[in-house]
Amino acid sequence: ETVKGYAKHEKGLFENVTKARSAVMSAGGVSEKAEASNFLSSTLKSLFAVAENYPELKANQNFIGLQNELSKTEDKIAYARQFYNDITTRYNIRIQTVPSNIVAALFKFNKKDLFEAPESERSVPKVEF
Repeated sequence: ETVKGYAKHEKGLFENVTKARSAVMSAGGVSEKAEASNFLSSTLKSLFAVAENYPELKANQNFIGLQNELSKTEDKIAYARQFYNDITTRYNIRIQTVPSNIVAALFKFNKKDLFEAPESERSVPKVEF
């Protein structure tokens, strides 16, 4: 019964994880990468929520391996977000302090926004069968 209930949503969920991971890897600009990483995080939350509802599934070695790999991927994305925000903060400070602000004004360097995940991406989605 557990496997049957999970099998209904398994295919679509894994396809979404694959699409999301591919989107992160192929995204070009910062906004594209941010959007793709938000989609991946949302998809991973859905996957982990499904696992919470099916303890027998969590005991499966293949699923445990997949969950560990996805957790590592999410950690890498979190690290990349933090790295981007750190570099952006340094850049923003630099273009406002002397003497860097003179060069920044000459070349019209503008302040950049920090990456912040939308509130909708921070909550764990509800998964029902």
